[in-house]
Amino acid sequence: MESITHKQSAFSLTDKTKEWIVFGICLLCLALFASAAYQKLADHEIFYKGLSKVSLIGGAAIYIAWLVPIAEMLICLLLLIPTTQKIGLYSFISLMTIFTGYILSMLLWTEKLPCHCNLIIEKLSWAEHLWFNAGFIALAVFALWLGKAKELIKK
Repeated sequence: MESITHKQSAFSLTDKTKEWIVFGICLLCLALFASAAYQKLADHEIFYKGLSKVSLIGGAAIYIAWLVPIAEMLICLLLLIPTTQKIGLYSFISLMTIFTGYILSMLLWTEKLPCHCNLIIEKLSWAEHLWFNAGFIALAVFALWLGKAKELIKK
């Protein structure tokens, strides 16, 4: 009789555990973008005026002031629906990467650094914003790595 051994890593999670972790990460990302979108829309005039003062944005501020919260809300919907979570996570990572690039450009090329953030995030320094964004990007990448975010199209 032949015995087959399966190598199992020391860090092994059940599929159900992975699904719950991905679900939790999606909820965190959703909460971040939902609160940010709400704040930007509730105080839209303040958000717009703040953006218009940034020299790197200039005349595009009116478009960005609407595009950003709408994109955040759409990504929230993608994260909420199980069949679109994977594309939602990719979209979340993309937008957070754009935000992180914006922060880096502000740090490198702007003397006056205005902040248009909400809640706890507004208390962070610009360097802490970078770490905050990097942490959320890492969480979303980890969720994708776990491989349990639902496929957009099931095969």
